[in-house]
Amino acid sequence: FLLRLSEEKDVHLITGQVKTCIHSLACAPLWSQECGTSMFSTGICASVSDDLEPRETIAPTAQRCSTYMDIVIVLDGSNSIYPWYEVQNFLSNILSKFHISPDQMQVGILQYGEVAVHEWSLKDYQTTQQVVEASMNISRQEGRETRTAYAIHMACTEAFSAERGAREGATKVMIVVTDGESHDGEELPDALEECETRNITRYAIAVLGHYIRRQQDPETFINEIKYIASDPDDKYFFNVTDEAALNDIVDALGDRIFTLEGTLGYNQSSFHMEMSQIGFSTHTLDDGILFGMVGAYDWDGGVLKEGINGRIMPPREAFESEFPLELKNHAAYLGYTVSSVVVGDWKRLYVAGAPRFKHKGKVILFELGDDGEVEIVQALNGEQIGSYYGSEVCGLDIDQDGITDVLLVAAPMFLGSGNKEAGRVYIYTLSGEVFILNGTLKSEEKSQDARFGYALAATPDLNHDGFTDLLVGAPLEDEHRGAIYVYHGDGIYITHNYKQRIAGYSISPSLKYFGRSVSAQLDLDGDDLIDLAVGAQGSAVLLSSRSIVQINVSLKFQPHSINVIQKTCQKGGRDSACLNATVCFTAVSFIHSYYQYHSYLLVSAMLDDRKLSARALFDDSSHRQTQLLVQVHTGKTLCYNLPFHVYDTADYIRPISFSLRFKINNTESGPVLDEGWPTNIKKTVNCGEDDVCTTDLVLQAHMDISGTRHKPYVIRSPRRRLAVEVQLQNRLENAYNTSLMLHYSRNLHFSSLSIRVSHVLEVILLSSDSVERDDTLEDNSIQLQSFVQYEPDLFVSRYVCTHGPTIDNHRRICKDLVRK
Repeated sequence: FLLRLSEEKDVHLITGQVKTCIHSLACAPLWSQECGTSMFSTGICASVSDDLEPRETIAPTAQRCSTYMDIVIVLDGSNSIYPWYEVQNFLSNILSKFHISPDQMQVGILQYGEVAVHEWSLKDYQTTQQVVEASMNISRQEGRETRTAYAIHMACTEAFSAERGAREGATKVMIVVTDGESHDGEELPDALEECETRNITRYAIAVLGHYIRRQQDPETFINEIKYIASDPDDKYFFNVTDEAALNDIVDALGDRIFTLEGTLGYNQSSFHMEMSQIGFSTHTLDDGILFGMVGAYDWDGGVLKEGINGRIMPPREAFESEFPLELKNHAAYLGYTVSSVVVGDWKRLYVAGAPRFKHKGKVILFELGDDGEVEIVQALNGEQIGSYYGSEVCGLDIDQDGITDVLLVAAPMFLGSGNKEAGRVYIYTLSGEVFILNGTLKSEEKSQDARFGYALAATPDLNHDGFTDLLVGAPLEDEHRGAIYVYHGDGIYITHNYKQRIAGYSISPSLKYFGRSVSAQLDLDGDDLIDLAVGAQGSAVLLSSRSIVQINVSLKFQPHSINVIQKTCQKGGRDSACLNATVCFTAVSFIHSYYQYHSYLLVSAMLDDRKLSARALFDDSSHRQTQLLVQVHTGKTLCYNLPFHVYDTADYIRPISFSLRFKINNTESGPVLDEGWPTNIKKTVNCGEDDVCTTDLVLQAHMDISGTRHKPYVIRSPRRRLAVEVQLQNRLENAYNTSLMLHYSRNLHFSSLSIRVSHVLEVILLSSDSVERDDTLEDNSIQLQSFVQYEPDLFVSRYVCTHGPTIDNHRRICKDLVRK
């Protein structure tokens, strides 16, 4: 009824998601970054140019990987280390676990004994393969002393310097590997203090092979290595029995380094924004953009506002009143959808859905302060487990006054009859500053998988009645081919029954999941009408709205009435009265633009539709019915003539009717008629220009005898006659089915009737039956039925006479009158 498939080609998309390009924003919520062996889907958005080229990147939750580290290995190469190839194997194994790249880890190695040497700096190698190959070429430096304090100080001050490639913001990690007590142990406090000042985390590994081979007590050595390591010892200190055993701690050491950033402690989340999936839902505001962070805080979810006042990111605890912290890790998915409504005194509330909260789903309406403070105003809860209540929300300002009238909440996986995923959309109407449940939208009454409500979108007035309308997607209908529904706004409400259903298969048999996303914001073909974009699997379909017009019809007759006396033409060899009907059509469109719409009307005209035999016929067909195809243009009036003629007939009791019906002929394209607009007109001829018969009948009557009820006149002679003179005059339009009733007593009999048509004078003669008979009026009567036509200077009447007494003579008199 309202929509048609555009002639343009379908636009094929990878995901079938349709995102409205209002404010030129495009989002990729599953955009991921590689951090070590993990992929973190932080999501990313970007502003785009008019030709859809990406411009500025918007990634409010994007973070550096927790593996953004500068690691320096301080390696003991003194004589006591043996065998050296085991140390090389350890280096190769641990380095192969590091993810070396400019955005993740950098590794430098400083080897020491009596002196310290930079084997390579942080900036020297940019891939894991390069550092592994370099480690196999490191030869032992040797030396009789182990100057650990000197090497640590040199690493802190030189190896972690910007000149050698240290990066601002990178986590600084030092790994000290040694097999004996330092010869400069008194300098360790100063060296370690330098490391603390530079915020360098230290892992220390004690290799006990030298002590075990010499059967010496390693306690003092172990205490020194624990002193070198950061606290706590159980996390940052390792000891191995010999050089070969270094390979036994490779996995443990690697895991501890990888979890250095992000671990919050016992029974707390390891993820904050790493899996936030920013852009999974977005909502454009006057002062910024509201983002849904469905994966934040271990998929409990959250929201973020990026606006002119900066970035506002409420903490997890801000929603604690409706999302208790003890329910953490239950994946409520807050931010699965986000929106806003305006209530009361122009107060804006933000809306966010959490479709997995307690498995039934929840929607919250809240205020958000510039400091991140959250005040939850209202919470709406789902009713069925697994229904995904709150996965879509849509606020509608139906009367377009700036205040939200209706909030729609979808539960697309709601199970209907037959345990089918029918889906359901709840209607909440505004009452004060809160929304109250007001039923659900009605869809196709059929037991099938539909996921009705999977997509919702407001659309600005498709039917041009001044009210906002609604689109609802049901991508699983018709065996996963999909459909969309159109609902009309009315006042401050949305109609519960759909006005139009567009099935995917009606557009293309190959479409799947048509209706998985919908958008109705843009006029893509420049006709001042909103166009729709509907997502399907692997494609997007553009639907163009059709103009809605009103067809105003006027009908006039010339002459305005039928002259039954004067015949103006001959039709079919008979004298007839000829007339002409002029019908005019004017198309009015709601869209005021340069674009002019035209359409063809199929018009059907009928004369005397309620009569068995026609008294009037159209000239062109000599039938009571005719059809014609006419073209109408918006803003223009086009008129057409339909001549017809009326035969002479005895039936003038009823005027002749003229019925006209029309419909738009090209139903597949072009404009459509306004719903409820009349498509027929019916008028009668013989009743003047206004087609309403208005008469002014004047009756005058008197008898040729005098008398009153108190002093009655007595007829004494049986042959004496009593004359009643009646004058009937019509001063206005034709009078049909006019009746004149005369009641008389039983002692009188109807005698005769004479008519003077020039003065419309009837004389009724009544004879006396008996002078003794009572003059009480009973059911004796005479009735004259008349068609009284108005003509200048002449009153014409034609009569049918009926009477009460069943006397053959009386019947004969009436019949004679009719013949005359």
